[in-house]
Amino acid sequence: MMTEFVFATAQYDSGDWDSAPLLPANIIDTIARYTEITVAPTGAIVPLGDDRMLRYPLLYMTGHLPVRFTDAERRNVKRYVDRGGLLFIDDHNHDIDGTFHKTATEEIARTVAPLTELPNNHPLYSAFFKFDGPPTTSHELNGWGDNLVHKHLMAVERNSRIGVLYSSKDYSSEWNYHPDSKRFLSVDNTKFAVNLVVYALTA
Repeated sequence: MMTEFVFATAQYDSGDWDSAPLLPANIIDTIARYTEITVAPTGAIVPLGDDRMLRYPLLYMTGHLPVRFTDAERRNVKRYVDRGGLLFIDDHNHDIDGTFHKTATEEIARTVAPLTELPNNHPLYSAFFKFDGPPTTSHELNGWGDNLVHKHLMAVERNSRIGVLYSSKDYSSEWNYHPDSKRFLSVDNTKFAVNLVVYALTA
């Protein structure tokens, strides 16, 4: 039984699962800064094909390249969602025509269920901080990737709670900066991650 929250990054056999290596430190700092959640000072890398992944209430997954789950990964992802875990998948390309988006969404549909649009008044957006839907990233506003501002996240829900949350907004680039730079931000762009963690722990 875990007594502290561990920010876990999902490792999978295909693609570049470790494309945002600086992100965990920023999210850990954010959780410690704004909440009373006891958080481990370092994150964990968790293979999806290993049963240990079932221990973590939130798993973060990203990449740029095609995603093809192995049989073991597919089996564990389904078990993870069925048991109440929250798998947060963020497309590091911010491009709905890209290979990560197409293959990751196909894998989730095949493994769990097809993703559907998450309403912007979903409890996730008021789990800690109040948001009117998913925060926009600088990459969307600068016209990178598919040149779209994605107004909704996608999700698979199980028993009225999110089991898989999918983002085309590229939070992976938005949050993947050197931790020393964080104190110079006029607005902390990682606050939405607090909602993800609180929701995963309480919903």
